[in-house]
This record gives sequence, C-alpha cells and structure tokens, in this order.
Amino acid sequence: MSRIGNKPITVPAGVEVKIDGNKITVKGPKGTLEREISENINVTLENNVINVTRINDEPVNKGLHGLTRTLINNMIQGTVKEYERKLEINGIGYRAQKQGTKLVLTLGYSHPVVMEAPAGITFEVPSQNEIIVKGIDKELVGQTAAVVRTKRPPEVYKGKGIKYAEEVIRRKEGKAGKK
Repeated sequence: MSRIGNKPITVPAGVEVKIDGNKITVKGPKGTLEREISENINVTLENNVINVTRINDEPVNKGLHGLTRTLINNMIQGTVKEYERKLEINGIGYRAQKQGTKLVLTLGYSHPVVMEAPAGITFEVPSQNEIIVKGIDKELVGQTAAVVRTKRPPEVYKGKGIKYAEEVIRRKEGKAGKK
C-alpha cells in the first residue's frame, strides 16, 4: 500500500490543472508544465483536490503510484514557487560569471568553460564563488546543477572544485612522507 500515493494533492489558488487522458498540464503564475503519466495510473480532479489511484496491485504499478503523485505535486509546487539549487566553487582562481543567459566558468583549464542555460532554466551568480540554478521543473533544475558540477567535481585532497552548497567533502590526508 502506497502511503505517499494515497495522499490527496490540494491545488492552490492561481493554479490550473487539466487532465486529458494520460496527459496532465499544470499552469501557474511561474509557467506551464506538462507530463505524460502511465496508463496504469488514474488521476482525478474534484473540488481542487487531485487523487491518484492505480488500477491493480502489481509491483510495477505500486512503484508508479507514489512516483506519479510526487511528480504531479512537484509540478504544482514548481509553478507556484521556483525550485533552486545552489553550487559553490572552491579553489584559487576558480570563478563564475554570467554573460546574458550563458554561464562562464574559469576552472583552471586552459580555456573558460561556457554553458548555455537550457529552456526554462536561469543562472544567477551572486558572487564569483556561488552559482544558483533556478527553474520551475525540479527534474531539470537538478539535472542542470549536476551538469555544472561535472565540469570540475570537488577533489578530496584540497577540496577544490564545484560542489553543492549542502554537500560535505570528506578530505583525505595525502602523503605521509618518509619516516
């Protein structure tokens, strides 16, 4: 029995939800999101409350039940309030700057790394060592932040590189030297 999947989703004021077969569209103040859902999951909208049910108790459908409910809830929350992911840059000479919609990273390579923001994503650079990835699609925000992080992942000896703000890098000691 899915505990998450059985929770109803309350649609806040200012958000419009359309269910057309197995396609759901959420339109809110920040934008519009669409998603295809499985045929084995039923989604009903009554009195600004969305209920998600499954057609049978097969293991695949049990997994999709809670997932579908969470994805729909994330769509609604994203159209009301944007998701954001914060990244930090550590290292001497490592920095970020924004040029239009592009993010220009200086990460110790012989050339600057230039990244174009995908549709629906904005980059903010409050300081040279901070990057904020914002957007209404939670999945796309997380994926974009992960791609930025791969340009120079943090290393374990000095802690240099790009890391998530909440990430903790476990440092290694390095060489012990001769005795």
